[in-house]
Amino acid sequence: MEIWINPRCGKCRGALHTLDEAGAQYTVRRYLEDPPTADELETVLERLGLEPWDIARTDEPVAKELGLKDPTAWPRTDEARGRWVAALAEHPVLIQRPIITADDGHAVVARTDEAVRSVLPGQ
Repeated sequence: MEIWINPRCGKCRGALHTLDEAGAQYTVRRYLEDPPTADELETVLERLGLEPWDIARTDEPVAKELGLKDPTAWPRTDEARGRWVAALAEHPVLIQRPIITADDGHAVVARTDEAVRSVLPGQ
């Protein structure tokens, strides 16, 4: 499994702790240093079963600069989906964290211990 983290994020550190406690094997991706491409984001979104706006951190300063909370400027529609993905790829700080992609094909936004545990084998 792979976990996308920002090491400064408490939720990310908590998720890593939960994985370590469980003895899970995983790869860490510091997604601010190694940003996902638009294609990688599309794959993760499909695995998550979410849309790009569902994983966007709209309170980040860059989100405010872009006006992401303005539904007329950034509609949450199929037509605008590519624009959202491009914004997340260009500004990875906008991506909600941590995200875990499990070996079985699914993924979670792992902001709770329950979500982290859901990706562990046998859970």
